[in-house]
Amino acid sequence: MTEQIIEQERPYIKEFPLREAHHLVRDLMTPNPWIYWVDFLFHVTLGWAAFFTALFSPFLSLWQLGSFVVAVLALYRSAIFVHELAHLKKGTFQNFRLAWNLLSGIPFMIPSFTYDGVHNDHHKPDVYGTHADGEYLPFATRKPGEIVVYVLLSLLIPIFLAMRFVVLTPLAYLIPPLRKVVWERASSLTIDPTYRRAENAVRNDLNWRQQEIAACLFGTTVIALVILEVFPYSLLILWYLIAVTVFILNSLRTLVAHAYRNPGDRRMTLPEQYLDSINIPGNFLITPLWAPVGLRYHATHHLFMSMPYHNLGKAQRRLVNNLTDNSQYIQTLRSGLWPALKQIWRESSEAATHPSQRQSS
Repeated sequence: MTEQIIEQERPYIKEFPLREAHHLVRDLMTPNPWIYWVDFLFHVTLGWAAFFTALFSPFLSLWQLGSFVVAVLALYRSAIFVHELAHLKKGTFQNFRLAWNLLSGIPFMIPSFTYDGVHNDHHKPDVYGTHADGEYLPFATRKPGEIVVYVLLSLLIPIFLAMRFVVLTPLAYLIPPLRKVVWERASSLTIDPTYRRAENAVRNDLNWRQQEIAACLFGTTVIALVILEVFPYSLLILWYLIAVTVFILNSLRTLVAHAYRNPGDRRMTLPEQYLDSINIPGNFLITPLWAPVGLRYHATHHLFMSMPYHNLGKAQRRLVNNLTDNSQYIQTLRSGLWPALKQIWRESSEAATHPSQRQSS
């Protein structure tokens, strides 16, 4: 399908007012370090306090169940700051990056280098939505079963991450040929299992080897202390259950971050890429729990990927209220998580029922 035919089928995309949108929000591009530090430190402290409260509370007591929920939501929000780290100006927020890795990234086996550089490819115009994009799969054009499998894989991710850093890290240094395989196939937070990380896919985390070794030492130490009965086995079980729940929440959020309609065999135009993403402003109390740190404004984020998370809501409101013609922009809006999930499920079901129609669209 040629670009000319695409534009004829989507005339609204051609007229999307990108320049006017940039003008409306150009004063919102500077991150406030205080907001980052207070938000992260509060939630990571709350999360680990709830973790240990759940660990030492009576089994299935209200205290344990309540602490578990608080730990999941607080540690989830803390972990999602890895997305901000991938976008912050190169060379900035180095102390924040270190603190995040020590308090969140390494304990959950997701040091920041696993997202650094990799996620930036997702925002490259020539990569987004193509087979080279590790954070994009055309769920809306495939069978609904693939959506289910994607979510269920969350049950295995914590185990895989522990194996990657506790087992594969030392082996990769002992067996040089394995080093390349581990870097390409087991060092990236992506949703495409076929993704291969490029050798130079590093933007900020030039100390990735130190992060990798730190995660290895941390995981090995905790497991050893559990085996030696210094820590109870329930600590590993609780870590796994919280990590699984966090990854399930994140998988559901990821499913509604984009429309996922591009089969991956063609480059999307810039306006197409922006409008393929989704905003779910939702409820100001509930929505940030499952789409924390500004990710409920994902389409706005794709318009302005360097905008700090704490300004995305303000930018969203300006664009909706002040664009001369906002008819294109509001097409990115969904009313909530459930309606957005139903929509991608419906499109996937239709694609499975009428594959020829989907291929010709």
